[in-house]
Amino acid sequence: MALFGNAHAIDPAQAHQEYARLLGPQEQVLAAYLLIRDTILLTDRRLILVDKQGITGRKIEYHSIPYRSISHFAVETAGHFDLDAELKIWLSGNPTPIEKTFTKGVDIYQVQAILSQYVAR
Repeated sequence: MALFGNAHAIDPAQAHQEYARLLGPQEQVLAAYLLIRDTILLTDRRLILVDKQGITGRKIEYHSIPYRSISHFAVETAGHFDLDAELKIWLSGNPTPIEKTFTKGVDIYQVQAILSQYVAR
């Protein structure tokens, strides 16, 4: 899924309310990021990628990725000249990673901490 632009953090409670229909019983949104029209949700059970398609964005594709499907991941922090942080996630059986770019204001260490906690289970 190729998304353009940089994700910025949004309130997890607001994301939980907006995407409640996607969540299982007692599933909690730990962190959420908005990328133009698309959204990245990190819950206590899975990674959810919300891909709004078309000109109007009325058609939406939801990718639900259980943490157990993630074989490994990499984060790259923002630097002085490269102002964006990056996340790469490899899924089992797929050699091409999912790549996401975040604004400098996003705490990429929080993203890594959530992934570390749930992928290592």
